[in-house]
Amino acid sequence: MTTASTATAPLVNNPLMHYGPRMLQRSAAGAEEIEYRRISLCPLTTHIGAEVTGVDLSSPVDDELARELRAALLEWKVLFFRGQEAMTPSAHRALVDVWGAPEANPFFPQGDSVEVSRLAKDEITFGHENIWHSDHSFMAAPALGAVLRAVEVPPAGGDTMWTDMYAVYDNLPEGLKERIEGSSAVHDWEPSWGTTMTPAQIIALRQRLPIVEHPVVVRHPRTGRKLLYVNEPFTIRIAGLPEDESRALLCELVLQARIPEYQVRFRWQPGSVAIWDNIATQHYAINDYFPQRRVMERISIAGVPLS
Repeated sequence: MTTASTATAPLVNNPLMHYGPRMLQRSAAGAEEIEYRRISLCPLTTHIGAEVTGVDLSSPVDDELARELRAALLEWKVLFFRGQEAMTPSAHRALVDVWGAPEANPFFPQGDSVEVSRLAKDEITFGHENIWHSDHSFMAAPALGAVLRAVEVPPAGGDTMWTDMYAVYDNLPEGLKERIEGSSAVHDWEPSWGTTMTPAQIIALRQRLPIVEHPVVVRHPRTGRKLLYVNEPFTIRIAGLPEDESRALLCELVLQARIPEYQVRFRWQPGSVAIWDNIATQHYAINDYFPQRRVMERISIAGVPLS
């Protein structure tokens, strides 16, 4: 006979298991309310992701519009734009300047300029970005953000998802927050990107991209708000812990990004543009369209060392 206590006990010790509402704050407590005059925002969730209207990204961005776009990105973490077919590669490049300098991904093929990564997926080249990750976390100064433009999309599928790493941190149990406060994690590109490279290529690239450490709990460089900064493909261990303990803790932490309440999902159309905060979010490119064709162009925004 099954007792009441065993009938209600969880089957596994699942770090994702949670019943009821979660704390989902769009901005830090006490943050100043922002009034937008040049743009209109349509939120896709209560805390992450907003579609922006009233902006033509093919035209130059003046100082007032730039200030509102920067404020909106800090507030919503991901901004989406529709109907931007007239946006040219030079306008794409100029838009990045609203946030900072461009940065090339060392593993992506480059497009018309050294900063533009052209990501073409089809029946021959299929995507590997279907894992929750933060771009360039394996670098000493990870990318601050990115601007992604849809050139060609499949008739169905090929969505991208983002997850709010502020919300992930906010909802960690207090005991776990205390445990990871002040800890560092080791980030490395070799276990993922290195699988497609020869030993000689790895050795040559290692000179430019050594293994790095970042705090497990990061304060965002522009908001000062705390977030969890570990991800599945690039974070390989928690510094200073025995291997078994590091693996168990890291597994519990990286799985938090998979919780649906923290996420927003975007359906691409030709001419759609997404701009995201790469420190405050992780993203996942859903690979459900193979062997259909999907072509995107991306420019990353250079970042700073994290603390």
